[in-house]
Amino acid sequence: MGALHEGHLALIRHAVRENHHVYVSIYVNPTQFGVSEDFNSYPNTLSMDLRRLREMAAQYWNDDSIGQITAVFTPTTREMYPGIKPSSEIDGPGSFVNITPLSSILEGASRPVFFRGVATVCMKLFNIVQPDKVYFGQKDIQQTYVIRRMVEDFHLDTQVKVVPTVREDDGLAMSSRNVYLGRRRRNVAPVLVRALRAVRAAFYKEWTTRDDLLGTANRIIEDELQRQRDLPSHSRALFEVDYLSLADPLTLTELDNVNLDHGAILSGAIKMLPVEEPERDMDLGLGGGSTTVRLIDNIRLEKITSAFNRTKSGPP
Repeated sequence: MGALHEGHLALIRHAVRENHHVYVSIYVNPTQFGVSEDFNSYPNTLSMDLRRLREMAAQYWNDDSIGQITAVFTPTTREMYPGIKPSSEIDGPGSFVNITPLSSILEGASRPVFFRGVATVCMKLFNIVQPDKVYFGQKDIQQTYVIRRMVEDFHLDTQVKVVPTVREDDGLAMSSRNVYLGRRRRNVAPVLVRALRAVRAAFYKEWTTRDDLLGTANRIIEDELQRQRDLPSHSRALFEVDYLSLADPLTLTELDNVNLDHGAILSGAIKMLPVEEPERDMDLGLGGGSTTVRLIDNIRLEKITSAFNRTKSGPP
């Protein structure tokens, strides 16, 4: 959807290593935003994105050992939705692809039209471009499950490839929405990945129950939240937990106990609340710190040997 960052570029690097021709699509899809969400304020950086892609493409021009960025597809909404104007309402009119029940849990519970919009626009893109392979990031892990299910159920002739999450030095998953954070909220935002990593450490100690694992995450989150509450309002960055999930790695259904050999998908979402009493000349991020910023992340819980072998062979 544009606002390219290193995570997006990692997808392209994987693609050029595995294909002769790579097509990049940039399109801010209105149907995956709910009626009260931030479609109109989503970063519009197309000219900068195209410049970055041209610079990236130039690096591959004289390298015959890898593929090339052949084209960038930047359609308009009229082109992507040639019939009636698409609706962002749950029961609104339009031609949509619904993948249930995957689309109604976790992210879908908080954003009920999101995966309907994702599946619809991806179906359109796949029909237009007809790719041999498509590349998605693990950060949006539920999205990869939805797309894989759609590809299988509709007999689409494409292979879905999942690329590991790209992170900042402190572990925060790269996201186009990070530009909204500003300094104060950015300093607190890694609390989610710290909680997830603590759960992984507990899993390595063979903790397997839902209460023990998610309890570990909740303690870290609650400690950070209390620390922020104790600060004066002009210094703190408050947040809310949307969900924490411990799910089966095949179906994303919630687990009460994790099989050590089978593992699990641990995921979560937090909402960084608007900045209180912003100080003069403070870095507030895009939007001036006035909007809630929703952050998601996930990690796989799996045996250390399994994780090592999968890293050597590439992402699943």
